[in-house]
Amino acid sequence: MSGANKYDPEYILARRVLLYALQALGNNRKAMVLVGAQAIYLWIGESDLAVAPCTTDADLAIDPSRLEDNPDLPKALRNAGFELTIKPGTWTMKANKVQVDFLVPSSLSGPGRRGARLGIHGDELARKSKGLEATIVDNSLLRVSSLEDSDSRSFEVRVAGLPALLVAKLHKIAERKSDSNRLQDKDTLDVLRILRATETKFLAMELQKLTAHSISADVTKEACSFLQELFSNRKAIGPQMAARGTSPSRMQTPLFSTMFF
Repeated sequence: MSGANKYDPEYILARRVLLYALQALGNNRKAMVLVGAQAIYLWIGESDLAVAPCTTDADLAIDPSRLEDNPDLPKALRNAGFELTIKPGTWTMKANKVQVDFLVPSSLSGPGRRGARLGIHGDELARKSKGLEATIVDNSLLRVSSLEDSDSRSFEVRVAGLPALLVAKLHKIAERKSDSNRLQDKDTLDVLRILRATETKFLAMELQKLTAHSISADVTKEACSFLQELFSNRKAIGPQMAARGTSPSRMQTPLFSTMFF
């Protein structure tokens, strides 16, 4: 891809490591859904926020119903130069210390508190994450390519849709709202990116579809409540985080609509 210099170097590196991980997954790429910041930026691109898209890692949600026994994923990742650095679910490329997080929606993860039960792939490959259920329902097959002219690799992978990514981000912020050490302003900026890039009527319609699906219904209803709680007035935590996270000269503290509810 040309024009890579417009991206933050850490973002370019994160994409490179994502491609190494996708390459290692082989046939089991079909069980993966790209989520998190890289998925948002694939849909939205630069957007018009003063803060450029930037992420230093990659996040892949696993749909256990699509997972095959081969390749053995922990073995394949280790052979590709990754090591399990945070148990469960965080794999780090030894050559550059960039992380890829493997996650499974909590309701699809089997028993236990943190590690997803994934049969032959073990209990440490991925960790449970509530809110990702919507990404299993709402996703599209896209081609993910390198951001470097010298790297011709690209893979088709399912990428979570913006409504599902909104649900996941709202759960992440709500889970961390009482822990300032884990709360990140960039998560709120990603919510803002999604809301600015998505036509309101379409977003409302897609959220209604997600509330009607057995896999995503509960987490989507919760996410709509979080949107009201966290973003519906200027004094709420969401607008305050967004104001901190972007340039004062370009940012007006957002007042989020409650028309979805």
